[in-house]
Amino acid sequence: MSIRILVSGGTFDKEYNERDGQLFFKDTHVAEMLRLGRSRVEVTIRTVMMIDSLEMTDADRALIVQNCLGAEEDRIVITHGTDTMTETAAALARAVTGKTIVLTGAMIPYAFGSSDGLFNLGSALSFVQVLPAGVYLAMNGKCFPWDRVRKNRERGEFEENG
Repeated sequence: MSIRILVSGGTFDKEYNERDGQLFFKDTHVAEMLRLGRSRVEVTIRTVMMIDSLEMTDADRALIVQNCLGAEEDRIVITHGTDTMTETAAALARAVTGKTIVLTGAMIPYAFGSSDGLFNLGSALSFVQVLPAGVYLAMNGKCFPWDRVRKNRERGEFEENG
C-alpha cells in the first residue's frame, strides 16, 4: 500500500531566521522526518505549496483538492497549517470520495527540535492505513472526522466539537 504525502506548508515546515527572528519557509522536512522516525511505509512526497495556512486562498485549497483527485493512491496524508486545516478538510470532503485523507500539522516547527510534528506525522501515517474512506484530522495522537473537530486556540490543541 503506497501513501501519497502532500505538503502545503504550515508551522510544520517553518524555519527560524536567527538574525531577524522571523519564521520562513525553505524546504519540507517530511523526508528527513520519515528517515529519523525509521518509517518503512511506502510513500510518495509531493510539495504542493509552502505557505502559512492563514494566507491560504480558495485557489490554494482547490489545488490541494486537485492533487488529491489526481493522485493514483487512495490513501493521502496532507501536512497543513493548523489555523485553517478544518477549512481545507471541508473543501476536500465536498470534492473527494473513495479516498482516505488525513490532514496533520504541528504547533511547534520541526526545526525547533521539540516539535509535535514528528509524532503527528507518524500518527497520520498510521491512521491513513486503517481508516475507511473519508477526510480526517490527526493531531496529538487523536484522530477526528473532518466535520467534528475544531482548534482550541486557548489550549493549543484540537478537540471534538458538537
